Amino acid sequence: MAKKSVPAKSGGMKSFEDQLARLEKLGEQIKKTDIPLDEALAAFEEGIRLAKTLEKSLEKIENRIEILMNSADVASDESPDLELFETGE
Repeated sequence: MAKKSVPAKSGGMKSFEDQLARLEKLGEQIKKTDIPLDEALAAFEEGIRLAKTLEKSLEKIENRIEILMNSADVASDESPDLELFETGE
């Protein structure tokens, strides 16, 4: 199954997982004590943009899941068949 990609600022496509990995890398970079202030600030700014993008992606995913769960409730008028789980007492 192919990964769902979201548009990246560079014009290419980056997956959610790639963006999350980049955010984690930026966090590790910022924690270093020997990083120049201007690099730390640039990493922080990029991290904030990535975090906002990831948050929007998660909201879209949550909305899709909610729609799917609600449509499953409407489509299923009968009770599920639980015969498989009966113990035969």
